[in-house]
Amino acid sequence: MRYALSGALLLLSALALQAQPFTLEDVLSAPYVETAVFAPEAPRVAWVVNQEGVRNIWIADAPDFRPVQVTRYTEDDGQVLGSLSFTPDGRLLVYVRGGAPNRRGEYPNPRSLPDGVRREIWVVELATGRSWSVGEGASPVVSPDGQTLLFSRRGTLYRIALHPDSTEARPLFRARGSTQSPVWSPDGRYVAFVSNRGAYSFIGVYDTQAHRIRWVAPGVDRDMDPTWSPDGRQLAFIRQPGLKKDERYNLMAGYPFQILVADLATGEARVVWKSPGRDGGFAQYYPAEPLRWLPNGRLLFYSEHEGWMHIYSLDPEQGAVIDLTPGEAEAEHSAVSRDGAWLYFSGNHGDIDRRHLWRVRTTGGTPEALTPGTGIETDPVISPDGRWLVYRTATARRPQGLAVLDLQTRTKRLIFPERLPERFPEAHLVEPEPVVFSSLDGLALHGQLFRPRNLQPGDRRPAVIFLHGGPIRQMLLGWHYRGYYARAYALNQYLAARGYVVLALNYRTGIGYGRAFRLAARQGPRGASEYQDVVAAALFLRHLPEVDPDRIGLWGGSYGGYLTAMGLARDSELFAAGVDLHGVHDWAFRATDFSPGGGWGIADHPDSLALAYRSSPVADIDRWRSPVLLIHGDDDRNVLFEQTVDLAQRLRERGVHVELLVLPDEVHSFLLHESWLRAYHATVDFLDRMLRDRPLPFSNH
Repeated sequence: MRYALSGALLLLSALALQAQPFTLEDVLSAPYVETAVFAPEAPRVAWVVNQEGVRNIWIADAPDFRPVQVTRYTEDDGQVLGSLSFTPDGRLLVYVRGGAPNRRGEYPNPRSLPDGVRREIWVVELATGRSWSVGEGASPVVSPDGQTLLFSRRGTLYRIALHPDSTEARPLFRARGSTQSPVWSPDGRYVAFVSNRGAYSFIGVYDTQAHRIRWVAPGVDRDMDPTWSPDGRQLAFIRQPGLKKDERYNLMAGYPFQILVADLATGEARVVWKSPGRDGGFAQYYPAEPLRWLPNGRLLFYSEHEGWMHIYSLDPEQGAVIDLTPGEAEAEHSAVSRDGAWLYFSGNHGDIDRRHLWRVRTTGGTPEALTPGTGIETDPVISPDGRWLVYRTATARRPQGLAVLDLQTRTKRLIFPERLPERFPEAHLVEPEPVVFSSLDGLALHGQLFRPRNLQPGDRRPAVIFLHGGPIRQMLLGWHYRGYYARAYALNQYLAARGYVVLALNYRTGIGYGRAFRLAARQGPRGASEYQDVVAAALFLRHLPEVDPDRIGLWGGSYGGYLTAMGLARDSELFAAGVDLHGVHDWAFRATDFSPGGGWGIADHPDSLALAYRSSPVADIDRWRSPVLLIHGDDDRNVLFEQTVDLAQRLRERGVHVELLVLPDEVHSFLLHESWLRAYHATVDFLDRMLRDRPLPFSNH
C-alpha cells in the first residue's frame, strides 16, 4: 500500500518517533512485590521484593504496617526467594532460596557460577536477625506447634526441629512414589500427603507417634489436595480418574472430579459431591488452594461446572452447594478468615479486563465489592483477627505494590513501596484502551490498545501485536500481577513511547472469559484455531487510521512465541517482522522429546503427530519470508532450547533473515534482571530496524 504524505508532515512524524521520554531501565526500575503471607496467630505479614533482580524479604506488623527489610541479599544472581511461612507466633520466618532442578537435576544458575548453586531452606529469627540453613529442600511446612519443619527433598519428606542447633534433617518415612503436598493435622500428630505414582496417586496419612502409614481409600484414580476437618477426625480430598494406557495428561482438557470425605479411624471414604461433567483439571491446577475445610464445617472448592471459574461452598453432610462468586466472571486468588465466616477473593466481576477484591459469607449471600475503581487488586491475605486485608495493587501507570485495607474503618493505604524510584516514568505512561473486535469466525476478542502520546493528524505509525504465553493467561488494563507479564506490560509502554501502536491481544485459550473461551475447539496442536485471532488483530490494526498497514509486527513469549512464529510462517505479507521469545515451533517435537504428550495430551499415534506438526510454524516454513529475532535461554524447563535450534537451522537453509540472542544457563522466565534488559533491548533494536526506521512510502501530489 502507498499513502500520500507531505514532506513537512513526514518530517514532523519522524521527529515525533525519535522523542523518547524514558529508557527501558527507567520503566523496569520499580520494585516488583510478590504475594504476601500472614503469620497464623500474629498480625505480622511478609513478602518478597525483586528490585532490579536483587531479591529480599520484608515484613510489617499491624497496625502501622511499617516495612522492615529482613534479608540482605545484594546481587542480581537469579536465585529466587519463595515458599514463605511463619511459625504460628510469627517469631520465625521460613523461606526457600533457589529454583527447582531441571530434568537432569541441575539447579538454575544463570550467572554460570563455577561452584554451582543449590536450593536451600532458610530460617530467620526475626527479633534478632539470626538465620540458619536447614539444608537442601523445598516446600517447607511448619507444624501447628511451631516446633518442627517438614520439607521435600527429591520426592521424600524430611523433618527437622526448628532450632539453629538442630542436627541433620531425617526422612519422615520411606514410601514408594513421589511424596507431595504434606498437611499437618490440627493436633500435629498426623501428616496427610499425596503419593504420586504416575498414572494414579494415593492419599496417605502418617502417624508420627505410631510411625505408621495408612492409605485412605486407595483406588485406581488420581487423588489430590488433602485437607483436614477442624477436629482432625476426617480428611477431604479431590479425586480425578487415573490415566488409561497411552493416555497423556492434557493441561487444557477438562476432567470429571469428585470430592470425598474419609474417616481417619476407618480409612473409609464417601463421595460428598460429584462434578456434573468434565469440570476439573484446571480448577485444581490453577488455584493455590483448590479445596479448604473451614472451621464452620463447610468445604470450599473451585469448579468450572457452570461455565466460569467459581468458588463453591459445600455442606459435606447434606451435599448442598452454594455458588459464592456467581456471574459471568472468574474468581481467582482467595483467602478465608480464620473463623471461616468470610471468603475474600479477586475476580473480574463487572470489569472483565481488570481484577478487584470482593468478600462474601461462606454460607452464601451477595458478594460485596471492596476495591472498586480502575485499579488491579489481587492476592488477598487476611490477618488472624480478621481486621486487616493485605493485597497487591496496581494501576495503568503504577506497578504492583502492597496495600492494606482496614475492614473496620474501610480505609486503604499503600504499605510498599513507600515511593517509586525517581526515574520511574509514571507521568509518561499511557492508559491502555479496552478494545473488542471479532475474530475471523465471529468470536468476540478483547485487547488493550496502547496509543502513542505524540500522534499527529495523518500519522501512519508502525504497530506491534503482543501475544501472551501460557496460554492460560490474560493481559489487563494495567500492570500485571505476574512478574513475566508485568515486564511485558512495561515493554509495551516503552514501545508506545517510541511511537508504536501496540495491541495486547487476549486470544482464545486464555483465561478471564469463561471455560468455553479457554477450551476452544481445535486449539494448539489440534488445529491452531487461535491463530485466526492473531490475523483478526492485524486486520483490526490495519483499519486504524494511525497505523501503517505495511509495518505491523509481532512479539511474544512461550505460547506467544509460538503464535509469533505462526504469523511469520503463514502470513509474511501481513506481518513484516517478529520477535519470538522461547516459542514452541514444532508440536510433534514437543510431544515426543519434551515429555509424553508435551503437556497437551498428544497421542503417539501417527495421525495425532501429523496434525500436531501441521499446527506448527515449521509446517509452513517454506512460506516464511519476514525477518525474525529468536531469543531463548538454553536451560529452559518449559520449552526445549532445541525448538529454537531446530527452527534457526531451517530458516537459515531457506535464506530467511534470522537474528539470535542466546542466554546460556537462563531458564524460561528469565531469572536475571540483566537478561530481561538484554532481551528487551534486542527486541526494541530489532523492531526499530525492521519496522520503525523503515522509510515511509509517500508521494507528493
